[in-house]
Amino acid sequence: MEPEALVVNVGGVRLALHRTALRRFPHTRLGQILQQSESRGPNATGLCDDYDAVSDEYYFDRDPQSFNRIVELYYFGQIHMERAACPACFKQEMDFWKIDVDYLDECCCLRFYELKEELDEILHRVQLALEDASDARDGSKWSRTKRWMWRTMEQPESSALARATTLISFMFVIISSVVMCLGTIPELQIHGPGDGETYDHPVLNAIETACMSWFSLEFLIRLTSAPNRFVFVFTFLNAVDLLTVLPFLLTILLSVFGSSFLELSTMRQVLQVLRIIRIARIFKLARHSSGLQTLTYALRRSFAELGLLIMYMSVGIFIFSTLGYTLEQSHPETLFSSIPHAFWWAIITMTTVGYGDVYPKTELGKVNAAVSFLCGILAIALPIHPIINNFVCFYNQQKVLDTAVKHQLTLMTMALHPHSVTQAIPVAVDGDLTNVGILPSKEQDLESGGVFDAQKELGDQEDTLENAHSPNTRGRK
Repeated sequence: MEPEALVVNVGGVRLALHRTALRRFPHTRLGQILQQSESRGPNATGLCDDYDAVSDEYYFDRDPQSFNRIVELYYFGQIHMERAACPACFKQEMDFWKIDVDYLDECCCLRFYELKEELDEILHRVQLALEDASDARDGSKWSRTKRWMWRTMEQPESSALARATTLISFMFVIISSVVMCLGTIPELQIHGPGDGETYDHPVLNAIETACMSWFSLEFLIRLTSAPNRFVFVFTFLNAVDLLTVLPFLLTILLSVFGSSFLELSTMRQVLQVLRIIRIARIFKLARHSSGLQTLTYALRRSFAELGLLIMYMSVGIFIFSTLGYTLEQSHPETLFSSIPHAFWWAIITMTTVGYGDVYPKTELGKVNAAVSFLCGILAIALPIHPIINNFVCFYNQQKVLDTAVKHQLTLMTMALHPHSVTQAIPVAVDGDLTNVGILPSKEQDLESGGVFDAQKELGDQEDTLENAHSPNTRGRK
């Protein structure tokens, strides 16, 4: 008579599993063991690490804590992943037991892919750091010089010179923005003879020229040393750099050749447009400020909330402007000439600005105005919290990822110590660093040939995790 339970020993923990539950999933490792034991007797060659015929017990050298979650599939039809579990390790456990990722419960599945994305980002950053370290030793002298220039201009943490370059560029952005503002003060402008045209002060012009020369040199160096110039040109921050330099260069060209091709009035209009484009230089601060970059990414992730805010405001503006126009028509000195004209009043009222140029004069119009700014406060306040939460989460995530990457690179540089047997790639799990993949210790430093072995190990890590993107792909151990 067959026993009712299949006895397994996972990592020293002995469990008796009902055969009826295991038959529900015959494609899994335990289901296949059950099929073999029922058809050909106790025989699980290649499916378990060891088998004891006396006690009819199957041995597995796996993590017993993870197996406690795996067993849930046979009894409940789904798996819940431990909150502090590493996604890569848990994926390897599921692959060993031949269980698809789509058996994860929906709540755990979402969290699994979020943690998986964090791990992929860490692996990508470490891979880039290893490539930089290996590229520093390879190629021609010009190639090494280009990589050195690129790191100096793009990676402030790479060296003291890179940090100094970033600081100088940041100061030039501030100075050029201040000079642009000071140039509009009448007392600092010079009036020309004849038509009374004003010119910038020579001192301000000299400072402006110095700043633009630095920006031009910086853009030229980055363009020359860029690994991919096509991608470089069409990146947003690089387009901002080009817009910062372009007005200065066009102004010089127009000053030299403009009078030969353009009339004086047309050239003045062109110069005025170029002056407006100079505003773009303030966006250069985003290149040197991680806070501004984080704010930009947070806003990009908050498009849904921003769209909701715009929809709320649009509906409110249409309703209250229509009511305001209708209620104010009874007053002989009404300031609401049309509904589109009342849009401006509704906008400044709902946003609590209230310039006072347009206001209601009837009692019902004033009640409508009071309700409109109360609704405006609520409409603005409701989506603000998700936007702030996205900013805080993204900022904290980036800090944890940076710390994890630095920690992994530090472990690699400590590979010279003979007692360092294994090293792990850390990943952020609920704000903590959890070890993910194991890298064998190397007896070479990052600058030596061992960096290629580390790159190979990182590639193996990425291959191990690749199937996690496709829940229908079942791994094999």
